[in-house]
Order: sequence, then C-alpha cells, then structure tokens
Amino acid sequence: MNTISILLLDESSGDSLGLSTLSKQDQLSVFRVSRREEALEHLENEQYDLFLVVFESLKNKESLIQELVDAAVDTPIIVSSHNPKIAEVASIMRAGAGDYLEAPISPEALKVSYGKLVSRPGDGLRLPSSSRTKKKDLGFARIIGKSRKMKQVFSLIEKVCNADTTVLVFGESGTGKELIAQALHYEGARCDGPFVPVNCGAIPGELLESELFGHEKGAFTHAIRTRTGRFEMAHGGTVFLDEISEMSPMLQVKILRVLQERQFERIGGTKTIKSDFRVIAATNRNLEEEVNASRFRKDLYYRLNVIPIEAPPLRDRASDIPLLVDFFMIKYKRHQRKELHEITPEALDYLLKYSWPGNVRELENMVERMVILSTGDRISVDDLPERLLEAGGRSSHNIEEIPLEGFSLSQSVADFEKRLITQALDQAGWVKNRAAKLLNVNRTTLLEKMKRHELFNP
Repeated sequence: MNTISILLLDESSGDSLGLSTLSKQDQLSVFRVSRREEALEHLENEQYDLFLVVFESLKNKESLIQELVDAAVDTPIIVSSHNPKIAEVASIMRAGAGDYLEAPISPEALKVSYGKLVSRPGDGLRLPSSSRTKKKDLGFARIIGKSRKMKQVFSLIEKVCNADTTVLVFGESGTGKELIAQALHYEGARCDGPFVPVNCGAIPGELLESELFGHEKGAFTHAIRTRTGRFEMAHGGTVFLDEISEMSPMLQVKILRVLQERQFERIGGTKTIKSDFRVIAATNRNLEEEVNASRFRKDLYYRLNVIPIEAPPLRDRASDIPLLVDFFMIKYKRHQRKELHEITPEALDYLLKYSWPGNVRELENMVERMVILSTGDRISVDDLPERLLEAGGRSSHNIEEIPLEGFSLSQSVADFEKRLITQALDQAGWVKNRAAKLLNVNRTTLLEKMKRHELFNP
C-alpha cells in the first residue's frame, strides 16, 4: 500500500482518543488541525487521500459533518469518537460521512476503512454516496431543458420519485434515460441509499446472472470467492436495469420472480436473500413490439411498465438546444483551456435545423469537436462539420417546440448562466475563488456576473 495522506481534524482534548499512534505509521502521513476553519482552508488548497474527523462526542454534529463533507468533495471522510449512541452514528452517516470508527483508532482499522471507501480498478462496482457527491447535483440539476416535453418529464419525476413503484424509462439512444433514472432516485425518498446501474446489453448473458444475483465461492469455474450481486448491493436504494430488452428469456423469468418477491439466491447458494430495493428499467426498443415478436415476456413487460416515462428525442425539444450548447461549451472550453465566449447566431441556426439522430449525446460530441477545432473566441459557421452544413437547409424538428412568440435566446442563456453560477457557488460553499476555478473564470468576472444576476451570500 502506498502512503495515505490524511487531513486530521481533531477537536478532542490532548490525546484522549489515542491518535498519536497514527502519525508513527510509515504508510500514514498525517497533517493535524484543531479548528474547522483550518480544515476548510486546507481542503480548498491541498489534496488529501483521506479526511479524518475526530470528536469527543457526536451529539448535534450533523450540520457540521454536512459542511465538512461538502468541502471535502471527492475526498473520503471518516468520523470517530468515544462511545456514541447508535442514533448519533446513524445521523452522521446520513449527513454524508463515508464510515465511522470508534476510538481509539488503530492504524489497521483505519487502513481497512479507507480501502473500502476508495475505488480501485478490478474491485467491482463503486457506488456513489453522499460523502462523494452532493445528492442534489445528481437529480434535476443534471437534466438540462425548459421545453414543454421536458417540463412533462420533470412533472412525472416529481409525482413518482417518492413512490417505490417500478418505472420504465423508454426512448432513443442518447436521450438521457440514465439521467432520468438518477433524478428519480436522488430526488426521492431513497436518495440516501445506493443507486446501482446495470447495463444489461454490455454484460455477456452468461455473466449477467452472476452480476445481478451474485455467486458463492466454487459455484462455477473461476468463482474463487463469494460475490455480492447488484440486487443485494442496492438494499435501501435503487437498481437501474438499463437496456433491459437485451436480457435473455431465461433471465427474464428470474427477474420477474425478484420483482414479485424481492428475494433471491446467489448462484450456487441455498440461502434466500431478501433485499429492499426499487427497480427502474430503461430501453431504446419498443417493448410492445418485442412482446408481440415473442422476444420479451408479456408478464415482465406489465410488471415493469407501471409508470412509463419517455425521454424525448432532441428533435422534439429543439428549444432546449441553446441551453445544451451553452452547457457543453462551458464544460469543454474548461477542459481544453479555451477562451470561448459564445456561438454565433448563424452557427446556432444550423444546430437548430439539424435533426440530431444521435440526440443529446451527438450534440455533446459535436460541441466538443467544435470547441477543440475553433481558433477564435467564438464558435462560428466555419467551425461546423460539412454534414451539418449540408443538412442546414432541412428542418426535421417539431417547429411547435420553438416558442417563436416571446422566446428570447439571450434571456434563456442568461437564465442558464445564473443556474450554473449558483450551482458552482453551492458546490464551493460560496467561496468565490473556488467557484471561479470551477467555472474557469477569474474572480472579478464571477463577482460581476453575481452582481448582474443579484446573487448574494445566503
């Protein structure tokens, strides 16, 4: 194991929690602070492998933990104290702590806990948690759109996100079905539980059953250890079955039983495992046609299709294109360190007239390409690919989706800019320098935009 750099916030008196042994370990590099303000400053300016927070007592520490977790961003956080009540531990875990260790902390226990929190290639699924990413950034904040079609999607999500009923998200490839599934999870009652995605089309059929249900050691060749399945991992949360139409008929039968009974056995095992999870499924196929062609079970289709939500194609929500273009430009000009300020109205007009068979995914790839190849401070018609220029005279989207009366491109872009700045400020804890870095602008520019949008410290 490489050396683990640790930021230690220790509000205890003396060494009552036995922390002196940690700094003596060769594989642990500990930087110790005693005040919250010091910790926040170091988290903003330095990179640590682990954030360890130690209290004499956990009583009434939820809001402080949430503040520290938000500041830590991608740094795993472990909390420790002496003899807490079970309710107090549960409370700080809900606030976003990655793990809890009772004091005194042994170096070995700390290393084991750290290993559980850190993702390593080949170790299997890494679940998102509130200690890594703000839940609100995984909900509606990731779905860009103000068109009538998208307002209908938002309305449906709001109505069913707190229910445990099964949802079927359908739509063409590239329309953002997984983003809708994430919003259903992170905006709902199960947001503190895991969101477990499974791409049924990307995993070979013979391996998918093991992925879903897990297996016992020795169940088949190369099963050298027991493996936990995705349904078991999703206890308290949501399983997202993407491209469910690609599942084999044999596995469809087993999935139907799991949906009905919420229990199963691992491959090679005899013990019945119960798990409390919600199921959201997605497909880019017409499942009714698949049922009529005997490629998908009718009873499973009815079980999945309790609440259907369509992810609309981009051609049917063309009024969202300016917002999406602005969002992707900000994203990729930061990656490419480009000083791009806008897209010309002429270039945007070509984008609005294109049919986008690859939907939002194709638009994102197009914007990334234009950002990379652009030579000026704005994207113009000269930066567009030939195929898009050739299609420029043909409009394949639904004209009614462009609100010609009362629509203002400049106001839509301004509204979206305000939303992005607010999101960056929230993520940065309203620390202006940090928010400016996230947006790839200087602090003066950020302050000017905040003043223009009337954004003030909460």
